[in-house]
Amino acid sequence: MSGMHGGGARPVEQFRGGRIRSGDTEAQRAQNAEAPEIPNLLRRIRGLFAPHGRKLTVTVILVLLSAGLSVLPPLLIQRAFDDGLFPPSGGPNLPALAVLVGLMIAAYLTTALLGVWQTWLTATVGNSVMGALRVRLFTHLQAMELSFFTRTKTGVIQSRLQNDVGGVANVLTNTVSSVLGNSVTVIAAFVAMVLLNWQLAIVAVILMPILVFAQRRVGQVRARIAAKTQESLSDMTAITQETLSVSGILLSKSFTRQRTEIARYSDENDNQVRLQVSQQMSGQWFFAMVSIFLSSIPAIVYLVAGVLLTNGATDITAGTVVAFTTVQARLLFPLLGLMRVALDLQTSSALFARIFQYLDLVPAIRNAPGARPVPDVTGRVQFDAVTFAYPDAPADARPTLDAVSFVIEPGEFAAFVGPSGAGKTTVSYLIPRFYEASGGRVLFSGIDVRDLAQESLVSHIGIVSQETYLFHATIAENLRYAKPEATAAQLEAAARAANIHDTIASFPDGYDTVVGERGYRLSGGEKQRVAIARVLLKDPEVLILDEATSALDVISERVVQAALDTASRGRTTIAIAHRLSTIVTADVIFVVDGGRVVERGTHLELLAAGGTYAELYAEQLP
Repeated sequence: MSGMHGGGARPVEQFRGGRIRSGDTEAQRAQNAEAPEIPNLLRRIRGLFAPHGRKLTVTVILVLLSAGLSVLPPLLIQRAFDDGLFPPSGGPNLPALAVLVGLMIAAYLTTALLGVWQTWLTATVGNSVMGALRVRLFTHLQAMELSFFTRTKTGVIQSRLQNDVGGVANVLTNTVSSVLGNSVTVIAAFVAMVLLNWQLAIVAVILMPILVFAQRRVGQVRARIAAKTQESLSDMTAITQETLSVSGILLSKSFTRQRTEIARYSDENDNQVRLQVSQQMSGQWFFAMVSIFLSSIPAIVYLVAGVLLTNGATDITAGTVVAFTTVQARLLFPLLGLMRVALDLQTSSALFARIFQYLDLVPAIRNAPGARPVPDVTGRVQFDAVTFAYPDAPADARPTLDAVSFVIEPGEFAAFVGPSGAGKTTVSYLIPRFYEASGGRVLFSGIDVRDLAQESLVSHIGIVSQETYLFHATIAENLRYAKPEATAAQLEAAARAANIHDTIASFPDGYDTVVGERGYRLSGGEKQRVAIARVLLKDPEVLILDEATSALDVISERVVQAALDTASRGRTTIAIAHRLSTIVTADVIFVVDGGRVVERGTHLELLAAGGTYAELYAEQLP
């Protein structure tokens, strides 16, 4: 069997010579893409916000206003103490005190309103950036060549889209406002402390450099743990995708391996729990130390103020001390916020690096400059000395296809037969340019496929494979995947041509019947005929049948074969066949062995030649 397997498995040809390495690391599966350097990484992160310049400008203004207003109340407190509660002239000055209290309340109210507006802006920008990043990554993955998906676990790809992008959500949402707001607050608080009393200000900030150094070391540790955590999440997602899909459940139940799968998931889950605890705990001692230091400063300020007053080194007032400690208390949360943002940025750098690794992957198959649509579709397919080796094949391995040449004329029914692993399915991948020929030329309607826009090329080719993929949706929705604007009449016409309409009509919900995960609510023959109807709705000029009936029983095969005969009528048809009984009426049969076309001719001509085809046919006789 040389077809594709469900879940993005690779052709059998690629398993020869031990080419699959199940122990490949995720970095290898991502084509060894290197993580961007930190300065470049920061530049790219900033670039994500470029489309939101206007909202960011408003956010910056709001942050500056809020930060400026946040240090106003402590200064008003000093005046309230010195001019309102304990003025030099004697008793409390109630009018002055009322004005000062009113200004403080106004400052609090204004700050709160600005904070609500600012939160809405940052949430909108941050989530928009995160959503755009996720779509950008998904779009880029859609452009990757088939070989990328055959060597990368689906769960790993899902983890990049969900876990990694979701992991940077907090940074994208809160970083700008947090950095700006806390920075301005810290600077304004420091300026206010200097204005109040420069000696006490020195006491308050003397140990800050030590805290900054410690924070940087903690951030490095958390970044390493974060990378390991995301890798573990990728593995857990991959295990979930593999074992909880319909195919995975059937496999584990068939071999009574549920306990093994539970143990495998449990082991990775234990690793994830350990990493999450490590990530949460890393830095906790640091923040505890910072909190103790900043919380102890007021007590130290009282002591230093007493020493200064005793020695006559200052004329500090009670209002100044209260205002100073109030400012210093307001410094605690902004400073902790800045340090947390710095740690989050260091931690998230590992996640951003993983995301950009995928975005930096260059698709191996892209439209050439000046690529054009197929100008005149004739359905003629030609291989001109085509050589091909899979990208991860050992350097000394023989190529999968070796100087293969043939021509299939418009409207012909051509079949490719041969032993498993001979290269038959590879031929079907090169025609729509799912893989790039290593040498020679593949021509479609007389034009090298490398000179054609791939979307235009594939739009003229229909493929029916052995492993039919149906979405967990209705039959109608699965059919309309080929032609979204198709009418009910067109759906019925395609289904009738594929010999499946009567079966669909017998279902209680008809074309609105939900087929289940991968179509498991339908039989193998029914799924195959729905797939044929889907291709007929596309109405391609070239039809590729890749082992389309080899997995079916004899009765289902006859029904599906009749549908295929109808589908191939009037089209260039290329059949990759295992059961030779399905291609005895082919106009031309190519026998592939060892990556070469060793025989060609009609069924009767090849039988008369007594070569490889005759041997294969004799093996399949009852």
